[in-house]
Parts: sequence; C-alpha cells; structure tokens
Amino acid sequence: MSNYLVAMEAAWLVRDVEDIDDAIGVAVSEAGKRLNEKDKEYVEVEVGVTGCPACGEPFDSAFIAADTALVGLLLEIDVFNADGEKHASRIAKSEVGGALRDVPLSVIDVVETEADDEDAEA
Repeated sequence: MSNYLVAMEAAWLVRDVEDIDDAIGVAVSEAGKRLNEKDKEYVEVEVGVTGCPACGEPFDSAFIAADTALVGLLLEIDVFNADGEKHASRIAKSEVGGALRDVPLSVIDVVETEADDEDAEA
C-alpha cells in the first residue's frame, strides 16, 4: 500500500460579486469553512490556474458574468495506504465530496509520495 497526494479541481459559484479578487476570496473562504465544519482541515484549498488560450501564460481560474463568478479551486489531500492511484482518487473524492455537496469535483493529478519512517518500519 502506498501514500498519494491527490489534486482535484472544484467549480465554485459565487453570486453578487463585481471583482475577481473578491470572488476568489469568497470561494476559498466558503470552501474552507465547509471543509472545516466536516473536520477536513487537512484539505488544502487555493485558487486554481488556467492557461491563456492565446499565449499559454497561467492566470487565476475565475470568470465573472452578470455579477456571478465561476471560480476554479485547487484542492489537495494526502491519502494514506491506498492500493493504487485509482483507489487514492476514489478515497479523495469521497472525503472531499462528502463535505462539499453539490460542488463538481474532478481529479487532475495523483502523485505517489514517500512513506514516513514509521510506515516504512511497519
């Protein structure tokens, strides 16, 4: 069994905003609050990045239209003792999805991490 870092993208809707920075702040704050309420403080939340279709440069993954923003959030979680990448992905989606009901989630990256010294001795 191995340990994995699973990165997921979430689509977060923020209503009644006029500024991208405000939308990002609200999205990160609301996601963090919902995760903390379900004792998932260990999930890292930050704004995602999207590549510019013209030049390829990364920019914050947020878009505003009609005072409503769609913010792409990056969520990272460490999964321990999984049977493989697919198993780690399912565990991560279950953990985060349970706290963030009705929020679309997509696994974007799974990386195997090194086991701690305690795990290696066991």
